[in-house]
Amino acid sequence: MPDCWLAAGSIAQTIWNLSCGQPAELGLKDVDLIYFDDRDLSFEAEAGYERRLRELFRTLPINLDVKNEARVHLWYEQRFGYAIKPHLSGADAIATFPTTATAIGGTPNRWQTGVLRPLRT
Repeated sequence: MPDCWLAAGSIAQTIWNLSCGQPAELGLKDVDLIYFDDRDLSFEAEAGYERRLRELFRTLPINLDVKNEARVHLWYEQRFGYAIKPHLSGADAIATFPTTATAIGGTPNRWQTGVLRPLRT
């Protein structure tokens, strides 16, 4: 997946769990994998990635949530009641996550948090 990140609550919850001496997976609702592909905004492409990743990680006790952040603006208003601007990248999307504690993401070579740079206006 292009511009792919492990992001949000799965990171924050794991850090809290380990900091408190709890099992890493305690209370994890899902594992957020985001990517940014503005060349294919179709739901089918996003669902295809999710199917393949769920199959790849089928032996792990996790629920994957895969989202193409390039297409979030297409459905956001219907779900949350107001429109947003299209994201410009995976890192840009992470910077707009609604809670500071979950505005975090990582790739094998890079970490991004929403608090390290101002939100785009």
